[in-house]
Amino acid sequence: MNLLAIETSTEACSVALVHGDRVIARSEIAPRRHAELVLPMADSLLAEAGLGRHALDAIAVGRGPGAFTGVRLAISLAQGMALALDRPVVTVSSLAALALEAPESEGAILAVIDARMGEVYAAAYRRDAFGGLVALDEERVCPPEALRLPRAEGWHVVGSGWATYAGVLLERIAAPVLSERGDCYPQAEHIAELAVREFHAGHALAPELALPVYLRDKVALTLRERMGSRE
Repeated sequence: MNLLAIETSTEACSVALVHGDRVIARSEIAPRRHAELVLPMADSLLAEAGLGRHALDAIAVGRGPGAFTGVRLAISLAQGMALALDRPVVTVSSLAALALEAPESEGAILAVIDARMGEVYAAAYRRDAFGGLVALDEERVCPPEALRLPRAEGWHVVGSGWATYAGVLLERIAAPVLSERGDCYPQAEHIAELAVREFHAGHALAPELALPVYLRDKVALTLRERMGSRE
């Protein structure tokens, strides 16, 4: 199988290519440079694998949640490429991809992204017997102090939300923190890993049905809200 995956929902811009049993990827922490980087990354991977775009079987994309601009960019690129190639799209939760950054060991996983404006995007998972993920709750956006988690014997916490709100989140986790990484972001290689499973399960979509997930409609604080936060 040949599958190209795109993930630009956070500060990290990444692209991955599944070519048979091989996965190759490019990733760079590059806020506000995703639009200039993502297509050259894709072309570089295809050239390395000796493939043309028409050899692709599907396009996979991180559907969010995350930064509005980044999520829109990834979805638009995936739709455009898929339409041009007459290929399906596989959408994957960016939080689920982030969860695969956690160690492959016992314990639940909290994937948490700094959503700005005093909020986090969050979801909880556990690994299944086949290396995939099982969702333990729904994706949501909320203030970190309002986060409610299912019961677990221990937690692996991954994502920029931990880097920003570790103290607050620790109060919400009523179990030992087995590992924590606040310096990781959703990556296209994990989008690809999950997308291959979804593709073989028959969950690929027509390009026009590949939709972003934002979880909230408000993009930024108003001037009054920003001034109030400084008082």
